[in-house]
Amino acid sequence: MSTSTSSIDASDLIPEVAQLMVAALNLEMKPSEIDPDAPLYGDGLGLDSIDILEVALAVSKQYGFQLRADDEGKAAIYASLRNLTQHIATHRTK
Repeated sequence: MSTSTSSIDASDLIPEVAQLMVAALNLEMKPSEIDPDAPLYGDGLGLDSIDILEVALAVSKQYGFQLRADDEGKAAIYASLRNLTQHIATHRTK
């Protein structure tokens, strides 16, 4: 049952995390314009490693856990807004 609750929480968090990313990176787009399934790196949103560091810092401040640069799963975590949001929903402390 906790899996379905986590999925619901993650879906509900997508607009909030999109807003966090827009604010942290000063993106010239609306949070609703970020495709939840588009890649964050390269051809998708076009973020680079510095942008990802900024997002990780904002996430740690907002949700109370560290996204580490040496995390084994970081490629999967940052694969899309949906993946990042799912990771946040699973690990957040606040």
